[in-house]
Amino acid sequence: MNLPLSSSRVLSGMRPTGRLHLGHYHGVLKNWVELQHRHECFFFVADWHALTTHYDDPSLIPASIWEMVIDWLAAGVDSESATLFIQSLVPEHAELHLLLSMITPLGWLERVPSYKDQQEKLKEKDLATYGFLGYPLLQSADILIYRASQVPVGEDQVAHVELTREVARRFNHIYGREPDFEERAEGASKKMGKKAVKQFNQLRRAYQEQGDDQALETGRELLEVQQNISVEERERLLGYLEGSGRLILTEPQPLLTNAPKMPGLDGRKMSKSYQNTIALRENPADVENRLKRMPTDPNRVRRTDPGDPQKCPVWQFHQVYSDDAVKAWVQEGCRSAGIGCLDCKGPIIESVLSELKPMQQRAVEFEAQPELVRRIVKEGSEKAGNVARETMQEVRQAMSLRSFE
Repeated sequence: MNLPLSSSRVLSGMRPTGRLHLGHYHGVLKNWVELQHRHECFFFVADWHALTTHYDDPSLIPASIWEMVIDWLAAGVDSESATLFIQSLVPEHAELHLLLSMITPLGWLERVPSYKDQQEKLKEKDLATYGFLGYPLLQSADILIYRASQVPVGEDQVAHVELTREVARRFNHIYGREPDFEERAEGASKKMGKKAVKQFNQLRRAYQEQGDDQALETGRELLEVQQNISVEERERLLGYLEGSGRLILTEPQPLLTNAPKMPGLDGRKMSKSYQNTIALRENPADVENRLKRMPTDPNRVRRTDPGDPQKCPVWQFHQVYSDDAVKAWVQEGCRSAGIGCLDCKGPIIESVLSELKPMQQRAVEFEAQPELVRRIVKEGSEKAGNVARETMQEVRQAMSLRSFE
């Protein structure tokens, strides 16, 4: 099976937390909607990851999954353009996680920045478990099993992608030494056509004999556009180009997102734990009332008191929703007391309600068709499973774990 170019494959997931809010939309979903039209995207519900911190009460996870998937679809994530699936419906994730745990040094997991950070934030939970320590490796398995070459993350998550790269590199180093590697690589190269083969060999010699980094980059680009070779053959040729063994697992790159930081109603980060969120399916009247009650600059006790937008949570919403003209109007009006706080909130209320309206309309349609939502996830999970099984066949073979039938 010739899969689309692995260089264009993107993978991302979210823990099932129930209905999503504007922070999820601006931080993740808007980016997913854009990416699905430019890459082959796999988006998954990370229900096993939810167990790393909520193992003591998993009863809320099933309902949370479906609520979250409806919000994905309502936000514009398209099952025709992307593969949507549930992690636990593809058990190969767990198998690869187990096999990778055999070669991953303990210190690599202990140094992941979020390990101690989360323990500090969740002091009320007993997180002295292997599941919590090993969840970054499960994340690595999630990525590597689809040979995803790009993972959309914020700057605070780059360390997780770097761990995945190190794990893939270690795996390839240990298990990518096929006895007939060169013969297989030469055979694969012939499928590219005489002209491409000649160029590939020139680039390979230029890099290996002269250390020409540009030749390496050009060689990689040449392999990316080849349509007559499989993913397995492409990975083998990449290893041949670099002078290493076969690259069984793809080293992913972080795809940094420029998502704006979505503030909560109190000025802190929007989070359910702070109870400062606006849900994507929240009643419009409730949204308007909550925005009207948002705290403002404490120095503006009276309507005639001048204020400072930098000290007001409402200004953070303007940073996300308003154009330069509106922001200039807010700056001038607030500092001179020319506008009141309700006046300042007006454009925000209008923008938020306008943004939510089409999502809420689509959500109603999906809520009325639960069988459609389940079919989308079932079909997506089957497609993801097919890809995952192909990877695991190669992993098992490389590790001498062939099935005996």
